[in-house]
Amino acid sequence: MPQGRSKKKSRKHQRFMERRALLEQKGLLSPRRCLGSQARVAGPEPCSMLTKAGGTTAPRCGKVPKPKQVISPSLSPSASPDSIARHHSVLLSQGNGSSKGVRTSSPLLRPGKYVAIDCEMVGTGPQGRLSELARCSVVNYEGDVIYDKYVQPELPIVDYRTRWSGITKRHMKSAIPFKAAQAEVLKILKDKIVVGHAIHNDFQALKYFHPKDRTRDTSQIPVLKQRAGLPVRASVSLKSLAGHLLKKKIQVGCKGHSSVEDAQTAMELYRLVEVQWETELARSLPPRPPSPVTDPTTDSNQYMDDRYWPTDLMTSSL
Repeated sequence: MPQGRSKKKSRKHQRFMERRALLEQKGLLSPRRCLGSQARVAGPEPCSMLTKAGGTTAPRCGKVPKPKQVISPSLSPSASPDSIARHHSVLLSQGNGSSKGVRTSSPLLRPGKYVAIDCEMVGTGPQGRLSELARCSVVNYEGDVIYDKYVQPELPIVDYRTRWSGITKRHMKSAIPFKAAQAEVLKILKDKIVVGHAIHNDFQALKYFHPKDRTRDTSQIPVLKQRAGLPVRASVSLKSLAGHLLKKKIQVGCKGHSSVEDAQTAMELYRLVEVQWETELARSLPPRPPSPVTDPTTDSNQYMDDRYWPTDLMTSSL
């Protein structure tokens, strides 16, 4: 290579590095990371210090290979929670069994994206025929309670339905307004995959519609009914499924149902057939268009072009 061309390239690279250092000082560009002394491997160029015209120094790093991200081959790095759910069966092959004897999904599935909900309603309106929300409970993937509050209906209560709801007049003393409860619960449900039994009733009480592909209704899972030895088209109660499959007695006594217990039971039932159910859903749901993948380095590198430089930086670098 001719000497003149080499010097020209060297000056151009030095000017590039000076501009990069200025951008980093201004906070317009993230500083490049150098390999530490303990993390160095053969191949990449070690970090060095570049001396600038003013006597100051700036780090100069060689290229460091990016760690490979382990995801499903058919998913993009920016896959949405419901896209991940579609490939549930692939990712679950990396999971381990939990101490409760229920199959646990891989950390890549982000169990924090899964919640179960149950609501208790009371009667309002003429002869108490209208059903309004009076209690709402939400549990996480592990069955831990993350929300449980009594709710004051918008209309006066005519029938507490205590035999089924477990709601009494004293519970309304600590109840919060419906609008406040609705806002709190919908904030939790946003972008989540929601599990429940006959869950359309809960959404109706919340005056809310959740995306179908992010809803898991345990009353509509044929595999649960098959495993319980019940007719696939039969309407099966949560109590019946819990007794057959979990050997668990719920909704007993005359004090009404517990929305916390019902939500926890629905999540247990879901996790019992999670792999098989998600596999069947992945086959039945239409594929979504892939999310556009953007390269973050492209967005930052474009600012190295002169036309994106502020005037004060241009003058100070010359």
